[in-house]
Amino acid sequence: MKSALRMFLWAWTILNCSAALPEITAGEFIKECVKGHNEARSSVSPPASDMLYMTWDEGLAITARAWARRCVFEHNSYLKDPRRMHPTFSSVGENIWAGYPPTSFHVMGAIQSWVNEKQNYSYISNNCTNVCGHYTQVVWGSSYKVGCAVQLCPNGVQSTGFASREGVFFVCNYATAGNVIGRHPYTYGAASCSGYEGTCERNLCCNKERDSQKSYNWTPDWDPAPTNPVNYAIILVARPIALIFTFIAAYAVAHFYPEVFCYE
Repeated sequence: MKSALRMFLWAWTILNCSAALPEITAGEFIKECVKGHNEARSSVSPPASDMLYMTWDEGLAITARAWARRCVFEHNSYLKDPRRMHPTFSSVGENIWAGYPPTSFHVMGAIQSWVNEKQNYSYISNNCTNVCGHYTQVVWGSSYKVGCAVQLCPNGVQSTGFASREGVFFVCNYATAGNVIGRHPYTYGAASCSGYEGTCERNLCCNKERDSQKSYNWTPDWDPAPTNPVNYAIILVARPIALIFTFIAAYAVAHFYPEVFCYE
């Protein structure tokens, strides 16, 4: 019985070895995206006096998902046309990340890779010694909304060194956009949030109205979503059948080649 159970678990693991990536509506995914950004924003050095608290935006997440579906490691070509990026915001910023294999993706890890660029940025001179634009967007003081999406790319993420292998493309969009040429990402000083209605919490300026969640019945006109939606009924039938065949195969291998399995 124990042996059969072990083989069943092994078969289930094989069948579900692909990375399970979250949808843009997944609560934990949203929570991690917002947390990762606000942790970086609340701990900037030198400190900021006007760093806005960042919250989730459904419309930005829809835009991020639409662009991530292309599986090409390039910035959104519509960023200069805000009307095609979001139904209400006048400007939208963006950060992108790609990884291989799919299991290498973690929300906090991807965001941290952007934050790590702070070593390339000098607040005093407001210059980068290397790539630092992802970091400055994360900590751009007036950016207060974020929406992210992650996409599994079975045929690889193009324009990367692993374009021929299954990978992951992660996109975050921001409003209002950061990285305005000639401007510092935030104002240096003790966190006071003076001039902003609301409260100052963990060095971030919060405002009930600004931080409220909104829903959008909107999709970018350039969204390459497949015209034929996934038939989940077929998936629900196919997966158990595939599991049965995988279990039978695992049992056969264990019977004829017992040395292949190692148990403790």
